[in-house]
Amino acid sequence: MWDEHVDCRWLAERTGRFEAPTKLFGPTFFRQSAANIERTVLCPEGEAPWLLIRVEVVNPGSEVLRHVLTEEWAVQPRLVDLEFGPSRNEAPAHPSVVALEECGGERVETTTGLLTITVPIELAPGARTTVWFRFGLFDGPVDPEAVYADSLSRLRKRLPEGPDEIRWHAALLTGGACVDGVLGGHTLNQGSAYSFRHGFNGAARDPLQHALPLVHLEPDLALSVLRNTCAWGSPDGDLPYALDGRKQPWTQLFRPSDQNLWALWLAAEYAHVTNDLAAFNEPVPYHPSHHAEPVPLAENLRRQFRFFADEVGVGEHGHVRILNADWNDLAITESGVDRELMIERGESVLNSAMAAWVLPVYARLAERLGDHLTAAEARQRADDLRERVASEWNGRWFRRAHAPGKGPIGDHDLWLEVQPWAILCGAAAPDQARALLKTIDEKCRTGSPLGARHRWPFSTPSQIWFSVNTTLIWAAAQYDPDLAWDEFTRMTLHAHTTAYPGTWMGTLSGPDCYLGPESDRPGETWALPDSGVAMQAYPVANLHSHSQPLLAHLRLTRAARTPGSRTLPPR
Repeated sequence: MWDEHVDCRWLAERTGRFEAPTKLFGPTFFRQSAANIERTVLCPEGEAPWLLIRVEVVNPGSEVLRHVLTEEWAVQPRLVDLEFGPSRNEAPAHPSVVALEECGGERVETTTGLLTITVPIELAPGARTTVWFRFGLFDGPVDPEAVYADSLSRLRKRLPEGPDEIRWHAALLTGGACVDGVLGGHTLNQGSAYSFRHGFNGAARDPLQHALPLVHLEPDLALSVLRNTCAWGSPDGDLPYALDGRKQPWTQLFRPSDQNLWALWLAAEYAHVTNDLAAFNEPVPYHPSHHAEPVPLAENLRRQFRFFADEVGVGEHGHVRILNADWNDLAITESGVDRELMIERGESVLNSAMAAWVLPVYARLAERLGDHLTAAEARQRADDLRERVASEWNGRWFRRAHAPGKGPIGDHDLWLEVQPWAILCGAAAPDQARALLKTIDEKCRTGSPLGARHRWPFSTPSQIWFSVNTTLIWAAAQYDPDLAWDEFTRMTLHAHTTAYPGTWMGTLSGPDCYLGPESDRPGETWALPDSGVAMQAYPVANLHSHSQPLLAHLRLTRAARTPGSRTLPPR
């Protein structure tokens, strides 16, 4: 049981063993069944900070069955805060009181240690009984049968129409939303190794990206995530790379140049779909560390635009500065250029292409909010960046970056992440876009059952990123719908299970990135042991593996029309 209300902490990392031959994973429950007993653990709908456990026992025999049920949980409070390497096993300063109860019966609680309740049962032949337990942070009495039935009913009603896997992704994505007791609203932490193993919420772009499909499914939750992530920032419009395990801004590792763009995009998409302009008049706080007064959401976003325009700025070739990362945390390392020189003067064609798409859609929102000067400037900057990106076409693909003293990066190797954005922003002419997609198909997708690799010639090992391939699907839908749908199919959990049936990750959930077929661990995920960081340490429950297939499917089915989008071909 994980609690992210005021910090990143485990309340319980293991539970008692119940060996059962049949296991069923539901979107919000886990069920184990043996010959005469079935145990279901349910995460209730809503914000309940506890689990509901239903144990059903039947007596199939001809004699009276006497049995003692034992429900046991180990409460092990542990703060997880920027742990790279061995776990520190640090207890929270203010441990929570965690309780276990038989609903309507005995209750035990502790801040640390083993919680156990035993329930004797006696069943006549053919009889059955149900025993209910609850475990977690209690917030008042409950009717367990009503909660159980209501949770499953509400879940069915709120999940989108579509294939079962799409409904699964929607359930797991929204299940990752946590109420933030420090900044307000909800966050959609990436989870997986980043949060559960290493103890941080980052990068800031990720909850914003995860919320994009929710604009079309649960817009109130998407808005809550937008407000929460904007509240990470400072009054000058800067968003920190991440929040640490204590929810403090963490700026020591990376300073990406793209994060404001994701906030502007999510805001524009929300306004376009909902027409809820009143939301932009509501105040949003800044992180408490800045001791700043709240401002309306519209003003928070305007300051983010100003930070992107004035502080991030552009370099000598007119492209967005890369700072010490753009989307790719290792872009500078892989550029082969001196780190400090690249930070000071390096430029990202990727972020220029993304900005050339994002800024016009943000301009429409600014205009609707009455900020015509900001709207005009955003459009002018987008037009200039689009022309800059168009000039990076080398006859086969678009270059990736500019390094001072070295020239363009990506003339001889294809960096996939920039290519879809060059198509989406209009920098690629139609004939260039079709030729580029053909090259991507031949170079990056051939022989890869999980989708396009993000570099060609292949780095060692080759990698397949959900967030990159989602934009590829979106861009390809405009010119090659068959390729787009095939790439989406390769992104599915079904495709991973078919290609790598012996690899448990990718069956019910996955990481943010898979290793390609050339790897010595194909279908698994990355590890940087020299840095003490590894997605392989917790390779499931990463929200990219759920949000990105969901967003890609929405784009393909035209259920998610975006501001500035072209009409997608029907399928």
